[in-house]
Amino acid sequence: QICILDILVQTPKGYTQHSSYTYIHPTNINMQSSPPWKFSLHIPFIFFIQVLFIILFGLFARYDPKLAMRNNFGGDSVAKSNEIMGKTYAMFQDVHVMIFIGFGFLMTFLKKYGLSAVSLNMLCSVLAIQWSILVHGFFHPHCEDPTIKWEKCPSNWGWVDINVVTLLSADFATAAVLISFGVLLGTTTPLQLLLMTLIEIVIFNVNEYIGRELIHAVDAGDTIFVHMFGAYFGLAVSRVLGNVAESENASASYVSDLFSMIGTIFLWMFWPSFNGGAAAEGDAQMRAVINTYLSLCACVMASFAASAFISPGRKFCMEHIQNATLAGGVAVGASADMIITPVGALIVGVIAGVISTAGFAYVTPYLTSKFKIADTCGVNNLHGMPSILGGFLSVILAGIATTDMYDHFNGGNPDSLHEIFPEHETQSSGWQAGMQLAAMAVTMAFAVIGGLITGWLMKKVGESTSLHRKGAVVTRLILNVGKISLKTTGLNQDMLYNDNAYFHVEV
Repeated sequence: QICILDILVQTPKGYTQHSSYTYIHPTNINMQSSPPWKFSLHIPFIFFIQVLFIILFGLFARYDPKLAMRNNFGGDSVAKSNEIMGKTYAMFQDVHVMIFIGFGFLMTFLKKYGLSAVSLNMLCSVLAIQWSILVHGFFHPHCEDPTIKWEKCPSNWGWVDINVVTLLSADFATAAVLISFGVLLGTTTPLQLLLMTLIEIVIFNVNEYIGRELIHAVDAGDTIFVHMFGAYFGLAVSRVLGNVAESENASASYVSDLFSMIGTIFLWMFWPSFNGGAAAEGDAQMRAVINTYLSLCACVMASFAASAFISPGRKFCMEHIQNATLAGGVAVGASADMIITPVGALIVGVIAGVISTAGFAYVTPYLTSKFKIADTCGVNNLHGMPSILGGFLSVILAGIATTDMYDHFNGGNPDSLHEIFPEHETQSSGWQAGMQLAAMAVTMAFAVIGGLITGWLMKKVGESTSLHRKGAVVTRLILNVGKISLKTTGLNQDMLYNDNAYFHVEV
């Protein structure tokens, strides 16, 4: 029997509450028992992918002969490897902490999704790292004889050479995936997230190859290639999935906010390493650290002030403090190693903090109501809009770059200018500015189009793996009469933002 009061659907199996409506549960799952296998396809998928990685690494990967193997290619190979480790490993570890602790704990702000946030962050990260090492290596193959460049290699069999710099690059690619994950936090299944990770890593590497190798854009802190790409890729996926549904779980608690601030602090502390890790050694890397640190400091000041100004009762809002305080690191990234000047870095941080805070207050609700984009972590505010600001900043700084600006104390020798802008030897500053703008446009296109396609695939996976029981069609018709949206593109509504969907939760 079905009884309707407002929208009340009741059967012998029970009912489920949705806002002010009560309706039948679209599934018939007891989460304490084993659900049907189609709800658990992520298990064989994980095993299959790891076995595939073992095969691919066995066929194509090797230690870098020049750095990770003793050799006689010229000079002391041990000293050279030790030098690279000394210069790179500390920053690699900093970025590593950002990936697994920073991003992981930042996303624990949901009161009933902390276990999932940290754990799925780890799962997606290790998948992305292994896959990115391979994909990046396929775009940059090495000859069997490491002394011969790939263009002149007599063999068609390319090798993926692995050293600590390879691992650092993989962490950067992983950051793009985790940014997209932040958009979809709590609204997708593990299988959908793993599928997104595999596809996004490929598109990310294609876009980065085009941007760096063909367009010759400069982006030391990956504002364009990581933050912009990851943010708008995730937003495009969210637009297709359309998982905009109210849930009592989509809120924070005192404890969850405290744990999230742990992630914020770790990200804030190590962000200079993220922006400086790939910068040229010496003065360029020094500027990257200085500019990032100053921008972050000013950003915190601006975020706190803007948060209290915008929020009701003029109190600080934890959502703003957890996220907007990091926007200065995003905005300054593309130009971190350029001559911004210390005061310029402070100004960038202030602007980024204000924009990001305002985004949480005004832009996120607009995207949700008008475009049905569920941005759980406010990724557009932390990574999206600040990355656009940072991209345009790199356009301006590339356009005004001169020898006197970069080599003022270098006796007129343009070493530093050409180190930051290698194409400046044959091209003008205006040309480089155009290439920065082109990289932004290409990245946005790859992110949006790639995200829409990936979102469609994820939607199909969600539809095929969602659980229904007899009577669900009748239920859907009743809910449609009441204009209640019942999505099956990912997690069912009672499982949104809920650890119980896929994790054992101790009571």
